[in-house]
Amino acid sequence: MDISRAEQRILHLLAQGGKIEVIRHGKKLADLNCYSRDGWRYPGVDERLFRKLKRKRAIASKGGAPYRITRRGLELVRSELDNR
Repeated sequence: MDISRAEQRILHLLAQGGKIEVIRHGKKLADLNCYSRDGWRYPGVDERLFRKLKRKRAIASKGGAPYRITRRGLELVRSELDNR
């Protein structure tokens, strides 16, 4: 299954230890914040991209914790060199 470049970027960030925090008002999404493992906020996540990743079962949350990459997400992400 092919994934878009935006999905690839987010999954790579999550594979390195990042997380997606979801702020809700009732059942409606109010805000999405994606953080790298260093605590930097990444602005490239919107509701459409978040729902696509959930639908593909590439990310999941357990017990109200922030969303992290799943084993399926690790299979989808292509390896990239870390540009540090």
